[in-house]
Amino acid sequence: MTEKASIVECLKSLALACLIACAGSVNAADSQAPSTPAHDVLDTYFDVSVDDPYRWLENADDPAVKRWSAEQDARTRKYLDGLAQRKPIFDRLWRQISKTSSSFSSLHAVGGKIFALYSQPPRQQPMVAVLTRAADPAQVRVIVDPNALNPKGTTAIDWFVPSPNGSLVAVSLSDNGSEDGSIHIFDVASRAQVGEVIARAQYPTAGGSLAWRADSKGFWYTRYPGLERPPEERHFFQKLYFHRLGDPPSRDAIVLGQELPKVAEIYVDNRFNPSVTLVTVANGDGGEFAHYVIRKDGVARQVTHFEDRVVAATIGPDNCLYLVSRKDAPRGKLLKLEPGDLELAHAKLIVPESEYVMQTGGEFGGEPVVVTANALYVRELVGGPSRVAAFNHEGAALGTVALPDLASVDEVEPLGDGTLLYSIKTYLRPAYFSRYSEASGNAVETKLAQTSPVSFLDAEVVREFATSKDGTQVPLNIVRRKGLVLDGTHPALLNGYGGYGVSLTPHFLGPDVRLWLDAGGVFVIANLRGGGEYGEQWHRQGALTFKQNVFDDFAAAARHLVAQKYTSSEHLAIVGRSNGGLLMGAALTQHPELFRAVVSRVGIYDMLRVELDPNGTFNTTEFGTVKNVDQFRALFAYSPYHQVTDDSKYPAVFMATGEHDGRVNPMQSRKMAARLQAATVSGRPILLSINAHAGHGIGSSLSIRVNQMADAYAFLFDQLGMNLPP
Repeated sequence: MTEKASIVECLKSLALACLIACAGSVNAADSQAPSTPAHDVLDTYFDVSVDDPYRWLENADDPAVKRWSAEQDARTRKYLDGLAQRKPIFDRLWRQISKTSSSFSSLHAVGGKIFALYSQPPRQQPMVAVLTRAADPAQVRVIVDPNALNPKGTTAIDWFVPSPNGSLVAVSLSDNGSEDGSIHIFDVASRAQVGEVIARAQYPTAGGSLAWRADSKGFWYTRYPGLERPPEERHFFQKLYFHRLGDPPSRDAIVLGQELPKVAEIYVDNRFNPSVTLVTVANGDGGEFAHYVIRKDGVARQVTHFEDRVVAATIGPDNCLYLVSRKDAPRGKLLKLEPGDLELAHAKLIVPESEYVMQTGGEFGGEPVVVTANALYVRELVGGPSRVAAFNHEGAALGTVALPDLASVDEVEPLGDGTLLYSIKTYLRPAYFSRYSEASGNAVETKLAQTSPVSFLDAEVVREFATSKDGTQVPLNIVRRKGLVLDGTHPALLNGYGGYGVSLTPHFLGPDVRLWLDAGGVFVIANLRGGGEYGEQWHRQGALTFKQNVFDDFAAAARHLVAQKYTSSEHLAIVGRSNGGLLMGAALTQHPELFRAVVSRVGIYDMLRVELDPNGTFNTTEFGTVKNVDQFRALFAYSPYHQVTDDSKYPAVFMATGEHDGRVNPMQSRKMAARLQAATVSGRPILLSINAHAGHGIGSSLSIRVNQMADAYAFLFDQLGMNLPP
């Protein structure tokens, strides 16, 4: 039998098991759940028939689906609101979060000012504000306030970019957590909106970005198709345009995009040198990048291609192009091109690969390489925690900036006066910024320091390693109260992600984890393969046909916690969101006996149909596609929706989604909830919460976020028999 024939026979056996398991009935095994009809729907992939009994739940516009969704949400609300501890949990979280001090992020220094996102609990949304170089929060001035634009608190800032002269700021605004943003221009002095709104600049599929021209009279920006393409194509084919202030957007010219892939994600930037603009193009979400430089004549010249394995780039004030390459260097090496030279073959190696991982660019991280007139600053990872290494422009090491143990740095922002502000995050202290002097090499803490009413002085973080199925050592960051007795009785909450090269780095854990510890719990973050904590190889070992490694790592983490007597399976809960929701689905279907309760937010569960959604198509470079037999084999083997088996004792599950989610279709949660409700015989509930004013969680109002937090912890406290501490 050929290898391909063997694969097909294997898949046929798997499909037969799925057909038997999916032969649904109207009555749910979760006896309290609303009835859900199951229909015979068959798809064929490479001669393998796959049943999809809840296909009808994909159509959000179907009145029957709307009724079903309302019944599910009502059932969940009745359960949660009937819990005696739910309101006290919410009250405690809201009180403590409301008393948390203001904070600043996304710093951008121009024209002697520091622009930032400014959060001020209990206000619902962050604002765009401006500080002086002194970075004194007492002198903050709000420029754009979404809370004033929309008192309901459902308008959010997707991103903002100040003009080089500091007189204007461009802001992408979206509603209801949709991340479907339009560009608005505000005058910094008057705080008034000026000029026309530019629609279709931002969406969850490819994101959005903007960079001003050096004279502050125009900008490059991303835009999605309009009526020129059919509706199903309008969240693909992102292009880069140039807009001159005062011109109607309809006259804006395309600069780049005609020859790019359907799933291109464009990021444009010139923050360290406004005279030269760099364009980064991602090939979907799998970690491949190409780079272009926009010349003075407005033409974009390509410098790197996807196959070159250059994962980040920046242009410094010296007009040199600095590139992080992973070609023959999975942890990264730093290359340099001299001014005006755009031939990658001419690039000089200035910092070779080391034991540390040079970070990539991308949606969830700050600039990986920061260039000043004096030095280079490279953000690097060490298995989760990070450091910032300094080099001169020729790559000679100058040391590292000061950091506490188990810390992360998301931002390094030059102020143009020989100093830099850099963020510091740890698990047990709220985030703060220090100011680094290039002249002295010393750093001092600034007043940009968040305070919290909760303290973790009685807690500690220990770093242990679980052994995965193939022998890989998987880091676990275990947060516990000092003096904890390891007797196997403690409730434990295990969190993971494992995808897209995203690293789970230290961050302040806040009131919700404090609540968990006070109730006797242990909180754990696992650094799984699929992330970027150990570089490109770590990521690739958890992507495409190797995705099962992520789930094996997570199961190993759970078993480690039990073996070391932190907890037992009866006291172990797991939590994840988005790709972490996929992790939850795989964990509970592959190892239902390991867990007592599961919280899964905005997760992906049907891996055979996820690519039919716009963002799912972008994800194929990370997950794979059913159009490839080997990738289909891998997807089908772990697809949580297809691996649910009847008459299984599944843990209690709380699933949450938002109607405006443009990243993961809410139908994923609908179908998975229905399938689990029909199959489980554990007597434990399978709950689905659907929020009409939320999306993927990005841009949700503070009250929505705290309510969702309270829902999850009330569910966990109930299922694990925990009591709210005084």
